[in-house]
Amino acid sequence: MRPVRKPPIINMAIVGGSALCAEVLEKTTFDYQQEGVTAPILAVADPDNDSPGMRLARRLGLLTFTDFEKLYDPRYNIHMIIVLTPDPEAYDRIRASRPDRIRIMSSQIFEIFWKAIGLEERKLREEKKAIETIVNGIQEFILVITPDLKIIEANEAFLTKLGYTREEVIGRKCNAIFQCVGHTPGHSDPFCPMNEVIRNQVPTHQIRTRKGRNGAPRYFEVNIYPIWEKGGKISKFIHISRDITQRKKEEEEITRRLEQMVEERTRQLKETHDKLLHQDKMASLGKLAASVVHEINNPIAGALNLIMLIKRILGEGKIQQRDVDEFGRYLNLMETETRRISRIVSNLLAFSRQSKIELKKLNVNRLIDQTLLINANLLKINHVAVKKELGEDIPALVGSEDQLQQVFMNLISNAAEAMENTLGGELRITTAHRLKKNLVEIRFSDTGPGIPKDNLVKLFEPFFTTKKKGKGVGLGLSVVYGIIQEHHGSIFVDSEEGQGASFIIKLPLEPQRGP
Repeated sequence: MRPVRKPPIINMAIVGGSALCAEVLEKTTFDYQQEGVTAPILAVADPDNDSPGMRLARRLGLLTFTDFEKLYDPRYNIHMIIVLTPDPEAYDRIRASRPDRIRIMSSQIFEIFWKAIGLEERKLREEKKAIETIVNGIQEFILVITPDLKIIEANEAFLTKLGYTREEVIGRKCNAIFQCVGHTPGHSDPFCPMNEVIRNQVPTHQIRTRKGRNGAPRYFEVNIYPIWEKGGKISKFIHISRDITQRKKEEEEITRRLEQMVEERTRQLKETHDKLLHQDKMASLGKLAASVVHEINNPIAGALNLIMLIKRILGEGKIQQRDVDEFGRYLNLMETETRRISRIVSNLLAFSRQSKIELKKLNVNRLIDQTLLINANLLKINHVAVKKELGEDIPALVGSEDQLQQVFMNLISNAAEAMENTLGGELRITTAHRLKKNLVEIRFSDTGPGIPKDNLVKLFEPFFTTKKKGKGVGLGLSVVYGIIQEHHGSIFVDSEEGQGASFIIKLPLEPQRGP
């Protein structure tokens, strides 16, 4: 079965409607009409609308223009302009103004081709596609290869740039000349572009990695075009390639620089995140200061009063046994209050310390109690009652005690502030071990005003806040979300306006490990 012929792979136009132009149109269009194929010359441009070439072009139904720059319009898909005008400056003007996608051939070079074609006119039918393809790739490396993979022609660009002599190439197998990287010489190459053309019966395009004469790998952009005989067999392959090694190196360098920029940007974002985390921690610490001062002042004032009482009794001179007994009771009270102060100060120091994340086993219930202790006065000032429902079977989980305490600190203080105008709100804190998924669930539920539906989706965004000016900058919940993510956990909000809000945290007992 005869293969369906495809339109030429190159569309040409002529500038200059001379007698030579008319001769070219007459011969080429006649041949293609006989074959039932669209002529490759699509247009003629000449300022003289009555020149021989322009008149013939109009009769043949080709495009005609008095301004050669009309040929640059992408709609006409012109690949090459042949300059046949006698104007010596026309070639330079076209070369200076043409788009990169359009090649140009001078009249001198074309006349050489035309004379050669004239001498071989009787072989035109067999050779016309090869000549057109050679013209199409005149600036690239060109080989003509037989179906048994022998090279029968090579252009000067190929020989000169790759350092071969004609004797070294002509008559040899192409796979002996092209040493592909990763391919064993003497064995068939399953990715050979000629084999792909035979399988698919269409031209093919590949990027091939081949060894240069010095053994270094080089990259080639390869196009293979089959030339068909009348019986449907391939008579030869036109192999057009271009060395793109420099382009590939530039692309690799660009990729390397982009990766370096991404790494640098990632480092900067990490630093920014750490700064935001620290800023939020310091803001939370400042918020606690006023409440904690009162919390510390109470035991200090009590201890001071007891000391003054003991000094007064000692100053009276005579000490009785009942005074000694009272002194013991006073000392026990002073020890209790002093230890309470020590716990508060230790917790504050641990919270404010700037340190890298340190994972260790921790008791969630104990950490919640510890956080409630340093927030006790804040909760008292806002008339918030705390109801704890802490599971007794909660196993230790692996995490950062410092960062999780910051999470609990934010959620407790947010709940207290949300209920400051309710004159008696309740904060319920529950913990539970979910055996099925082996995680710890922590829930903070308040009886505050709740969260509007429109705000729920923005709640964890940085700098989003509904607090009054001076009350916060909207970093707290964003930092909370980041810390939970770092622990490979999740946090959800369940709230309706006027019905309070619940923040549910789920943390795995062990952090996930990377691959």
